[in-house]
Amino acid sequence: MSPMFVPGPVDVAPEVLQQQTKPMMPHRSKDFEAIFQRAGDKLRQVFFTQYRVFIMTNSGSGAQEAAVRNLAKERVLSCVNGAFSKRWFDVAITNGKLADKVEVPMGQAILPGMVEEALRKQNYELITIVHNETSTGVQNPVKEIAEVVKRVSPDTLVAVDAVSSLAGTKIEMDAWGLDLLFTSSQKCMALPPGIALCGVNDRAMARAAEVPSRGWYFDFLLLEKHRNKDSTPMTPAMSLVFALDFQLDRMLAEGLENRFARHAGMAKRSQAWAAKKGWALLAPEGYRSDTLTVVTNPPEFDIAELNKFLATRNLRLANGYGDLKGKTFRIAHMGEIQMTDLENLLTAMDEYNATKGI
Repeated sequence: MSPMFVPGPVDVAPEVLQQQTKPMMPHRSKDFEAIFQRAGDKLRQVFFTQYRVFIMTNSGSGAQEAAVRNLAKERVLSCVNGAFSKRWFDVAITNGKLADKVEVPMGQAILPGMVEEALRKQNYELITIVHNETSTGVQNPVKEIAEVVKRVSPDTLVAVDAVSSLAGTKIEMDAWGLDLLFTSSQKCMALPPGIALCGVNDRAMARAAEVPSRGWYFDFLLLEKHRNKDSTPMTPAMSLVFALDFQLDRMLAEGLENRFARHAGMAKRSQAWAAKKGWALLAPEGYRSDTLTVVTNPPEFDIAELNKFLATRNLRLANGYGDLKGKTFRIAHMGEIQMTDLENLLTAMDEYNATKGI
């Protein structure tokens, strides 16, 4: 497996990929229901929750839409500080919600005081926050924001997108007071793309029961009805569920705290490497991601040329995303990536820099 330092889809261990070759079985069978139940039980450990975690056949963007459709009749407050948090705002608007933004420039974090100010001006049913903005490498202080919401507007539900952080850094759904928390398979979970994993507490389920026009595919009440039978309303991505069940065993065997420490250690190493070169990190100190490092490009840096060089060593990193393309590069150190892999990447980048006199 050649390590890719890109923020999804990430490398998947061969033994995890192999799980997808298992023979099919009826998805309403007792055999599959046992696998589905087992995976759901283990997911609660990863989410640090006593509540349900839906296994959904869609991307993380589908979970964004599910949150908006189920948890708000009308008013949504979106915290926007990058491309994916802006997408969640757009999802709310296109689903007919009255959505407002707490917005800061890309590269900055959403601060609790900003949210408090917005909540004191208007009542909202739902607030949406991206924990780890993949486009910028900024990690928002979700725990502190949730505390503000509970104090200032306790009826407002807190929904968190942790697509590029959950299973790479510790997020305690229940202890932090998060009503909905989701990720998708292709980042820190180190699985192929195709499923979203969405924790929903009882308070959020009660809200969903009051919201009309939830749709069908993303209806939490329908998902819950079938989850209680260890099933789904529609045919799930069964091969991915096989892989999920197996990968969760691998993650728990590593130890969640060990896994979080591994990701944090790679973040510190990447940040120190960039700082030693005098290269600016996009995210401010105190709000930097544990799962990817976003570096502002030196003027003479050509990411496409760098990746051609890295390809000769079976390595790859990511260009900036959206408006930051060509202005930043991203070192994603998530999923199966180990410190030795990261050291190999940094050594190769140093070799490239030496050839360019950088």
